[in-house]
Amino acid sequence: MTKLLVLSGHAVREVLGYRECADAMRDALIARANGEVFQPLRSVLKPPGAPGLMAVMPAYQQGQAAGYGLKAITITPGNPALGLDTHQGIVLLSSSETGQPLAVLNASAVTEIRTAAVSVIATEILASADADVLAIIGTGVQASSHLRALSSTRKLAEIRVAGRTTYKAARFAATHAAQAGGTKLVASPTVEQAIAGAGIVVTATNSAAPVINRDWLSPGTHLNAVGACLPDQRELDTATVASAALYGDSRESVIAEAGDYVLAAAEGAIGPDHLKAELGDLLAAKPGAQGRAGEREITIFESLGLAVEDLAAAALAYDTARARGIGTLTDFE
Repeated sequence: MTKLLVLSGHAVREVLGYRECADAMRDALIARANGEVFQPLRSVLKPPGAPGLMAVMPAYQQGQAAGYGLKAITITPGNPALGLDTHQGIVLLSSSETGQPLAVLNASAVTEIRTAAVSVIATEILASADADVLAIIGTGVQASSHLRALSSTRKLAEIRVAGRTTYKAARFAATHAAQAGGTKLVASPTVEQAIAGAGIVVTATNSAAPVINRDWLSPGTHLNAVGACLPDQRELDTATVASAALYGDSRESVIAEAGDYVLAAAEGAIGPDHLKAELGDLLAAKPGAQGRAGEREITIFESLGLAVEDLAAAALAYDTARARGIGTLTDFE
């Protein structure tokens, strides 16, 4: 009899570590670069008047027992006011041989962890080797996950956080101090002060307007732009995007969906050739894929998220949960 494994958000977080997930993201991105992944551009349903939207993200990866993955996720910007993550949904894993459903996972937890894990990979290959000051802009779920992910995988001298208000930044710093891995975590009164001299910057906000000004960035800074995932939203001003080396997890997705790119392109500041490479191409050492050009170059990783990342993270969580007896098994026939 077919058994379906159900993993709650708590269970996903119990079995999916950031370092292990980052390694899985590396493998998935290389597999995609090598043509071993089939993945269409995500479909987005945004009904007029609805408080949010739904995205549907399918993927298939060759050579995997759980070869099919499908994430159906809603994004509701007003959720934090209700104490909820903006992202709500499920990830479905199915057998590559029979198509039978194997597991259903909490998509909020999968997205939370795999997004930060991909930023770990981007930071490892694009940031300066000696970058040890991290600035996080935002105080929500992704700010928290990036704090845990980067502090657990990189030696940092200081972590700064800035939010919509000084109160939110101070509360975040106080609440998450224990998750900083012993690194000093400070609340900055402004975004400008947070990123001054920082070698690594994470933007994880719900803002539709730029929170980063090019004049505030130091030479050699690496940015992981995480928050703006729609064509009409941006976290980075045009000058920042135009003056930096731009990378993405998917060229097609960045050009079609990333407001940081789309709005700068609409102003005539950049074009498709401004995107230097996909992360997977760098990891797979594809011909022509070039990383950081020098210590003073500013680099941007435009993070939109890929279905194959959800598939790889969910498969890792599924295998680990089965080995450790975590989750709820239910008959599915």
